[in-house]
Parts: sequence; structure tokens; C-alpha cells
Amino acid sequence: MRLRRRRLLQLAGASALAAAAGARAETFPARAVRLIVPFGPASGSDIVARLFADRLSARWRQPVVVENRPGADGFLAIGAFMSASDDHVLLVMPVGTFTVHPYTHDKVPYDAERDLQPIASVASVILALSAAPSLAVGTLGDLVALARQQPGTLNAAAANGNAEFLLFGFLKTAGLDVPKVPYKDITQAPNDLAEGRIQLLMSTLAIVRPHMAAGRIKVLAVTSRARAPIAPAVPTVGEAGFPALALESLIGVFGPRGMPLDLRERIAADFRAVLAADTTIAERIAATGQVAQVEGPAELAAGIAEQRAKLATIARALEIKSAQ
Repeated sequence: MRLRRRRLLQLAGASALAAAAGARAETFPARAVRLIVPFGPASGSDIVARLFADRLSARWRQPVVVENRPGADGFLAIGAFMSASDDHVLLVMPVGTFTVHPYTHDKVPYDAERDLQPIASVASVILALSAAPSLAVGTLGDLVALARQQPGTLNAAAANGNAEFLLFGFLKTAGLDVPKVPYKDITQAPNDLAEGRIQLLMSTLAIVRPHMAAGRIKVLAVTSRARAPIAPAVPTVGEAGFPALALESLIGVFGPRGMPLDLRERIAADFRAVLAADTTIAERIAATGQVAQVEGPAELAAGIAEQRAKLATIARALEIKSAQ
């Protein structure tokens, strides 16, 4: 009898929790919502967050405020998000910002799988491989061949995070001697590329697009599965014959630890609805070198798992141990 009573109490408790979670999903949001972004104003993630925030505010009939917390490689934003511990405070950030943390920092003060609950992907950042115009190359294959013929004579730079990991992991795996040029501010690299001070750059398409349009650099390929709408003539790395360089760089929306799945799915549905209702969102995101795409918690979790697996393979090639 005691076991049966305990089991009944457990079932009643579970039912009550489920009912409470369902009620939260139905009434969300009950007050203003904050979207924390780990970069400054006018960054790609900031633009995406603000475009959705304006439309969600009208849909939810509550203020939706974007809060910029740049610095410390994303840790400031993640820390502010975790400290709030509030389902009305969400984190909007590229997946690549945190998936590389275990490889780039000795200690990671959070558990991404526990503390960053996936809600929705909202965009994909297009990464591009660009070459200096002084090089006699027209394709990514030409560049790889040149690097193989002239070891140590070319150098390369990459944006921090998954772009840097991806590029230098590929170079090492391919046995190419291409020294790394570090940058504190990667937005300076396109000018150096145009002037021939560096020969290869992996960065967002957005920061090299003006130089590409002016004919000052060559964009050889993009890492996405499909070609970029704003640069349809540029092939993907898969089309160029280098699928190992393929990477979807998702921007995700995350909720706090313990946020119930039905609430996350409800929020994802609202992101999807505002994107479908206003075509200017996708157009304005595309103009920044990104692609608007809203998928739910399961799809975002799968994208994160795929990127983690890829980075783990690269880390082994680079002989880098994970902090977690």
C-alpha cells in the first residue's frame, strides 16, 4: 500500500508539473522579454535579434528589448543570461560562440547542454573563404594547389571561434603549411587581404562583401550547404570539392535551465510566425550576409550536436583537449 501511495503521489506531482508547464506556455509572455546578445549594436546577431524583437513585441503585446553584452568571448552575455534565471530572459547567439569554448578556454563556467536550452534557430551566418587578388588563383582548388607547391609562403587569418577552428583544422589535416596571422579585430583583415599582407581569410561573408563587390578580393567559396543569396556566383565548399570545410553557422535562441519543452516550442512557433508574416525580415537578414531560417528546439539541438561532433574531430587533428 505504501508503495502504491508513493507511486500515486509521484504521478500526481508529475501531472501538476506538466499542468503548470502548459499554463506557462499558454500565458507567455506575462511581462517584458529581454533578448541578450553577446555582440555590440549592428553586429549580425544584433540585427537579427532586433528584427525579430520588433515583430514579436507586436505579436506578444509586451515589450521585447535587445540587450547587448559584448566582451569576454561571449562569457559576459552567457553570465548575464544565467544570472537572470528567468524564462523572460532569452539568449540570442551563434552556436559557434559556445561550441568552441571547451577548446579555447581552460575552464568553462557553465554547462551548455544544461544551461542553454535550445528554443529556435533564427538565422545561419554565411562563412566565406577569400583570397588576395594578387594570387593567381580562381578557385579554392587552385589555392590549395598553390599552398601545396609553395609551403610556408602563404599566410591566413580567420574570425575567432568555429571559423578559425575549421580553417586551421583543414589546413593541418591537408598537410598544408600556411602560417596563422592573429587578429584582435577581424574586421581589419579584409583590408590586409586586399593589400596582399595576408593571402587567405575565413570570415563572415558580410565583412568581405564590400571588398568583393569592388573587385578588391576574391571570394572562393562559402561553407554553407547552399549558395549565398547575396553572392549566387560563389560556389559552396562542397561544390568546390572540399566538403570537409562545410559548416552551417547557426544563430540560436536559448532559454534558461529547466525551461519546459512546450514553452520552447511555443516561442519557436511565434518566431516562425513572424518570419512568415513579414518578408522584409528575411530580406534584411540576407542583406547582412545571413540567411533567415527558423526551426524548433529539436532541429536546433541537432544542429548543435552536428557542430560539436565536427569540432571534436578538428580538435583531435589539432591535438587540442577539451576543457569539459
